[in-house]
Amino acid sequence: MARIYTRSGDKGETGLIGGGRTSKADDRIEAIGAVDETNAAIGVVRAASGPPEPGDFFEWIQNRLFAVGSALASPTGVVEGVPDVGEEDASRIESEIDRLEQALPPLRNFILPGGTEAAAHAHLARTVCRRAERAVVRLQASGGAPAGAVTFLNRLSDYLFVLARTLNHRAGVKEAEWRPKSE
Repeated sequence: MARIYTRSGDKGETGLIGGGRTSKADDRIEAIGAVDETNAAIGVVRAASGPPEPGDFFEWIQNRLFAVGSALASPTGVVEGVPDVGEEDASRIESEIDRLEQALPPLRNFILPGGTEAAAHAHLARTVCRRAERAVVRLQASGGAPAGAVTFLNRLSDYLFVLARTLNHRAGVKEAEWRPKSE
């Protein structure tokens, strides 16, 4: 990579993989940005959760989010050398969700986001991920997003919810339940 600044985006356009250009207000760019925000939010969760282990799950997620962003930045949805995000990725997340849920008490009510700092970051990352999912769904409606991206983001937000619960549970922090008629 050369310099970080190119000045080519100063007039409100940005480049796509393959050489095309589009408005920064385009739905494709909105979706790419939302996926990037999700990746940054995961980085905050990762930092707040303690030192990462080599090859940890967060790193895998962040790499797959870059693959989603790359596919979105390509008019064809395919980028040479970048594997598609697909069912096997969603299955890997499901396996991790199942593993974490084994140690959690059953969920009986809606819970309020919060608890430990790391859990609160995981809850926030979940909402950022849901926003990315909505942006990709809008793009997919016009045929501009790979099918696996929505599934991956949907499963990732589920994982982040379970992760938040896990982080609180491990720290001994009781979940605050939603009370519809709070005093």
